[in-house]
Amino acid sequence: MDEDDSPARPRLTSDTRQAGWRRANPLKYSAHLEVQKALASGALVRQPCEVCGAAGVDAHHDRYDRPLEVRWLCRRHHIRLHHYGEDMFPIGRPVGDSD
Repeated sequence: MDEDDSPARPRLTSDTRQAGWRRANPLKYSAHLEVQKALASGALVRQPCEVCGAAGVDAHHDRYDRPLEVRWLCRRHHIRLHHYGEDMFPIGRPVGDSD
């Protein structure tokens, strides 16, 4: 089996910006696909944002090599985490704690 045909690395033929990102970041893309599959099967269940409790959340990976270990963050806090860094919302800090 060709490396590009493996299930963890789907073949991408499109030339869109998104497809370019997927080709450049195969581990991240594979982790995103694993989360989608786990959500669809019920193996993973969305939780409220760990910072503010909002219901509309994204799955955030601290480690892409552990695709189903995610932190649930609303879009606002997910963007802030990526923009300002991982120390903004450290792992294990209870919701509502402030510095």
